[in-house]
Amino acid sequence: PSPSPSLKQWYQRRVRANNLSRMTAATISYSSAGITSAAGVISLLDEPQIELKIFALNKLNLIVHEFWAEISDVVDKIEILYEDESFEERELSALVASKVYYHLGAYDEALHYALGAASLLDVNQSSEYVDTVVARAIDQYITQRVKLCDDANDITIDSRLELIVEKMFQRCFDDAKYKQAVGIALESRRYDMLESAIMKGDDIPSLLSYALGIAMTLLQKRTVRNTVLQVLVRLYTNLSEPDYTNMCQCYIYLNEPQTVVNILNKLISGSEDELLMVFQICFDVYESATQHFIDEVMEGLGIKQKKEESTAMEVESSEPVKPSEEPVKTVAQDSAIDKKRAQVGSILSGEIPITLKSQFLIRKNSSDMLVLKNCKDASRNAVCHTATVIANSLMHAGTTCDAFLRDNLDWLAKATNWAKFTATASIGVIHHGHETNALKLMSSYLPKEPASGSPYQEGGALYALGMIHANHGAAIIPYLSEQLQTATNETVKHGGCLGLGLAAMTSKSSDIYEQLKNNLYQDDAIIGEAAGIAMGLVMMGSLDEDALSDMIQYAHETQHEKILRGLSLGIAMICYGQLEAADPTIQTLTEDKDPVLRMCGMYSAGMAYAGTGNNKAIRRLLHVAVSDVNDDVRRAAVISIGFLLFNAPEQCPNVVSLLSESYNSHVRYGAALALGISCAGSGMKEALSILEPMINDPVNYVRQGALLASAM
Repeated sequence: PSPSPSLKQWYQRRVRANNLSRMTAATISYSSAGITSAAGVISLLDEPQIELKIFALNKLNLIVHEFWAEISDVVDKIEILYEDESFEERELSALVASKVYYHLGAYDEALHYALGAASLLDVNQSSEYVDTVVARAIDQYITQRVKLCDDANDITIDSRLELIVEKMFQRCFDDAKYKQAVGIALESRRYDMLESAIMKGDDIPSLLSYALGIAMTLLQKRTVRNTVLQVLVRLYTNLSEPDYTNMCQCYIYLNEPQTVVNILNKLISGSEDELLMVFQICFDVYESATQHFIDEVMEGLGIKQKKEESTAMEVESSEPVKPSEEPVKTVAQDSAIDKKRAQVGSILSGEIPITLKSQFLIRKNSSDMLVLKNCKDASRNAVCHTATVIANSLMHAGTTCDAFLRDNLDWLAKATNWAKFTATASIGVIHHGHETNALKLMSSYLPKEPASGSPYQEGGALYALGMIHANHGAAIIPYLSEQLQTATNETVKHGGCLGLGLAAMTSKSSDIYEQLKNNLYQDDAIIGEAAGIAMGLVMMGSLDEDALSDMIQYAHETQHEKILRGLSLGIAMICYGQLEAADPTIQTLTEDKDPVLRMCGMYSAGMAYAGTGNNKAIRRLLHVAVSDVNDDVRRAAVISIGFLLFNAPEQCPNVVSLLSESYNSHVRYGAALALGISCAGSGMKEALSILEPMINDPVNYVRQGALLASAM
């Protein structure tokens, strides 16, 4: 028979009393100073009453950081409670399980159960556990967002994970940690939060500059970088006083010259301060933009390029070429706007920047002529002779100081064949940027009618003209193009191709490219090598599909290794700065059966990711450096690591230290040059400590590479 109501009440009171006594005993077992065990509380998990289990979980949550080792033995029981959907404190059991797994070092499981804890996980709490779980959550969220946004993978992000990240954004805003919010937003591709973090900040211009710096140095995916720059441009535009300088920097990277033209047209008719800003923008454009970009800006502003007043007659003339007072002419010079445009044109055309740079180099020239004299006196063969000539040009690059050459004409005349080509070309290095009297300066070396001089001297002179006008050759391109077209000697054509490529660097001129391609198709080894390099210079950084197709196809067809090597350098330059957009081309070249084209793939990877330190690219280069069957390819792979790490030189010694001890001498040589390239000018002790033993390497060219790298 069923018990009476009074008996029922008595029984329930008795059960509650027993439960209370057990809870009290459990509480004493963990709080008493003499007891160091959580066994009493843990035993409550086996009780059938729900109240006891909830009580046990609450107490375990308080003592888990001290007794996690004991609790880990019954973590499966806690997991069962979490998985029981009828259990009313599932979130609490998830929190306890998460803390146990945190102490066990199983951070993925800790995060999994922390997500199940939902509101019980307080991200604002300051503890090592919360910081670790939140950091793990952010990392996982970033990984999933990158897959979703960058790789276009069809994945669904856990809403609980998003909630934690949203709470962290809010925590950053509440604590005024706006730079941290910007960093998380950029990494997780949360452009909405990027905008919010910047606009909520106390110093918006500073945050915009911070975001721009991160975008240009740390974001290694071109599409993501462009998206971020577009967001920043919009924010710059909405400022009470728009920052046109940084806006134009963004437009340079986005390759939008017409937008820069619109800004300059707007500012050029404004106040004096706005005119000064125009000048600053023009200096930035000249320093940062490609020749093709600058040409389009000048064309959009209606500024005509100055043409070189040059003919064959002027080359032979004894009258010095006087610089024009107004190098850039427009239709109406009388109006104030046109005068301002003329000033803008003198900056964009390079006249003022080049003049200022030349004056600085001349003023700061402190080269030691005695070093050159000792090198000259010690030179007993053609190799040392050429090395001394090159050393002189590097010491006096851009200074116009050619006293050593003029004082040693008899010694210089000993150069023959290609040594004479190099000696003549070195004049271009010394007079780099000194464009006003370039033709007059080189007149005694340039080709004349009828042909009477040494072809090596004439070819070197054309090459020198290209170096004087490198990346700024609008004035000299017509002359070099004409000389290349009329030349018949292969050495003169070689110098003409190199000079024209340097002068038209980054111009993307289809006419010049076609002229160089026609010289390539002559299938002459000497001409073809220079033409391949020059084609890459003209199309540098464009990733032009037609150019790549032409050059790769001809590389497969030609039988001349010199042409193949020239094309490989040209292809690498076309990939310059293109990041992941160049990956298909790099992959194709890397899988080619021709070792020279595989070497081209390595240089292409180095150029495409130059200065980024991209982990994926470094892994690819390291894999090839230890696995390819060809020594040239392995050497190129290691050298390219130097190009990738020149913005983080402190990382290079760790990356190549083992390669510097390789049994393969070509790999050791590559490791030396990689250190020299990435750590150039740093005097880094770690790099020098790796290079010093290599100076005594048993292989001569490894010693040479170590000495070159030490000098750099």
